[in-house]
Amino acid sequence: MNTDDIKYLDNINSPDDLKRLDESELEPLAAEIRRVLIDTVSQTGGHLASNLGVVELTIAIHRTFDSPRDRIVWDVGHQAYVHKLLTGRYGVFSTLRQEDGISGFCHPNESEHDTFYSGHSGTSVSASYGLAAANMIKHSGDYTVAVIGDGSFTGGLVYEALNNAGRSNSKLIVILNDNQMSISKNVGSVANYLTRIRSKKRYVRMKAKMELILEKIPLVGHRTAMALFRLKTHLKNLFYESTIFEKMGFRYMGPIDGHNIDLLCEALDTARDIDSPVLLHVKTVKGKGYDYAEKDPSHFHGISNFNIDSGEWVTGGDTFCNEFGELMCKMAAKDKRITLITAAMSLGTGLTKFSEQYSERFFDVGIAEEHAVTFASGLSKGGMLPVFAVYSTFLQRCYDQIIHDGAMQGLKLVLAIDRAGFVGDDGESHNGLYDVAFLQSIPDITVYSPSTYDEMRADFVNAFYHDKGVTAVRYPRGGETDVPEDYVPSFGAYDIYGSRRSDTFIVTYGRLFSQAAKAARELMDGNIQVGVLKLNRIRPIDPEAVKAVLGAGHIFFYEEGVRSGGIGEKFASLLLEEGYRGTYEITAVNDCFVKQAKVGRLIEKYGMDSRSMADRIRKLKATEV
Repeated sequence: MNTDDIKYLDNINSPDDLKRLDESELEPLAAEIRRVLIDTVSQTGGHLASNLGVVELTIAIHRTFDSPRDRIVWDVGHQAYVHKLLTGRYGVFSTLRQEDGISGFCHPNESEHDTFYSGHSGTSVSASYGLAAANMIKHSGDYTVAVIGDGSFTGGLVYEALNNAGRSNSKLIVILNDNQMSISKNVGSVANYLTRIRSKKRYVRMKAKMELILEKIPLVGHRTAMALFRLKTHLKNLFYESTIFEKMGFRYMGPIDGHNIDLLCEALDTARDIDSPVLLHVKTVKGKGYDYAEKDPSHFHGISNFNIDSGEWVTGGDTFCNEFGELMCKMAAKDKRITLITAAMSLGTGLTKFSEQYSERFFDVGIAEEHAVTFASGLSKGGMLPVFAVYSTFLQRCYDQIIHDGAMQGLKLVLAIDRAGFVGDDGESHNGLYDVAFLQSIPDITVYSPSTYDEMRADFVNAFYHDKGVTAVRYPRGGETDVPEDYVPSFGAYDIYGSRRSDTFIVTYGRLFSQAAKAARELMDGNIQVGVLKLNRIRPIDPEAVKAVLGAGHIFFYEEGVRSGGIGEKFASLLLEEGYRGTYEITAVNDCFVKQAKVGRLIEKYGMDSRSMADRIRKLKATEV
C-alpha cells in the first residue's frame, strides 16, 4: 500500500485525535483502516477477518470513551488490530507479529491503552468486572468496557463473570460482538424499531424517571410499577427471546448494526448513562470489506501471508496437523469407538475431513476446553475411545479435569496435543512450552513426543490399544524435520543414534532430534564421537534409556519446553538415583515468557540448534585437551 494514500492514520497518535475528526470523516477513516489491515496482514500473517469486522465498532468505542482512563478490555486480543491503529501504533504496524515488533494481541508493555495481555478467550468480563469493582471502591467514576466475541460465550468463565457482575452497580459495559450466532431473535421492522428506541438516551432516561416516580407512590405505586414491568416484559418477549443477560442483572441493548458508526456512538453514549451493568449486543460481519474474507471467514481468521488480489494464501504442505487428521479418519473407519472432540478448532487441528465423514462421532464443544476433557471422560465411560485434539497452549486450561475426571478415574482418554513447543509469531500466550511439565506431575499418564509422522502413527496405536489411562501424543506446529538417512526407528520407548559407547551424549526428544542428529554428524566428521539418545516416550521414561547413557562422562539435554518440571530435570534425577558421576547440562526455556519470532529463530536464540549444540560440545572437549 502506498503510504501517500494515508490521510488519517498518520495523524492519529491517540484517541483524542480521533475525537477531533468531523463525523463526515469517520467512514473514509474506516475504509483507510481496512486497506491498512489487508495490506499489512497479507505480508505478516495474522488475524484478519475478525479485525475487519470491528472497524466501525472500535472507532465508536474510542469516540465515546476516554482511554486509558476508561479501560477497554478486548476478548480475544486478536480482534484489537484496529484498536492498535487508533492508539498511536500505525507507524510500527508493519512489524505486527514480527520479532522485536508489536504483538498480535493486546500487550500492556506496548501501550497504556492495552489493559491486559489477552491471548486466550473468555476472560474479559471477569477482568473488566475486577477493574469496575476497583473503580467503585475508589469512587473514580470511570468506565470499564469489555469487548467480547460471540465465540467466547461458549466458555463457562463468561457466565461465571456475568453472574457476579450483574448483581453490582458498577460502570461496566459488555459489548457482545456477534458475528456468527444469534443470541437474541430479531423479527421484522417492529423489532428493529424497538431496538433503536431502546438504544436512545431519551428512552432510557424517561423509563428510569417513570420507575422512580411510580415507586414513590405508596402501595398503589409499587403495584403499578410491577404491573408495568410485567407488561413490558410480556410485550418485549413478543418480539425478542428472553435474554439470560437481563436475568443476571444486566440492562440488555440491541442487537444493533455494528457497522453504523452513528448508531453505535448513540448506543454507547446511552449505555454510559445507565446506573447498572449494560450488555450491548452488536451484529457485525466477519471479514467486512474484503470479499475473500467475507466468503471464507474461517480461513481468514488466522492466516499466513496471502495474495490480496487472488485471496490465495501460502500453504505449508504436509504438517503433523494434517497427518493427524488423515490418521484419525483411517483409524475411525476400522474402529467405531473412536470419537474426536475439539474446542472450536476443527480446522486448526486438522479435523475438517473427519467432521464430514464421521459427523456422529465428531464433537465441537466451542471454546470450552475444560468441558471437553470431562465430556471425553463420559464418552470413555460409555465405551468410546475419545480423542481431544487441542493446542498445547489451550490444554493449560484443563489441568483440573485431566487429574480429577481422567487420570483419577482411570479412564482411557487420548490427548492429541498440537502446536507443542515453539509456535512462533503468536508469541507468549500461544507457545506450547508448559504441557510436558504439568502433565508430568499427574500420576498414571503416558506422554509421547514423536519426531516423524511414522512415529506419530505408532504412538496413536499405542495410545488406543496398548497404554492404559490418559495418554498424550504431542507434536509441533508445521511438518516433520529432516532425520538422517541412516536413522532406523525402533518405535519403542527410545532410540540411540550415532556412537553407542561415546563418552558424550546428547539427550532430547521431538523436533529437536533433527538438530541433535545434525550436531552429532558434524562432530563425528571432526573426529568427536557423540551419541544421541532420542526419547520417544517421555513419560514414563524407560529405565533402560537411563542405563544406556549411565557410563557417559558428559550428557547434554535439550528440551523445547520449560526447564522447571521438564523432562530434563526428571532425567537428571533418574541418573543421580542410578549413581551417575559425570557432568550434566540442561538447555531449555528457563523462567521466562517467549516473545514472538519465527520458530527457527527461537530454536537458535535459545541454543537448541545444531550449531549451538556442536559448539558447546567442542568447547567442552577443548578444555579436556
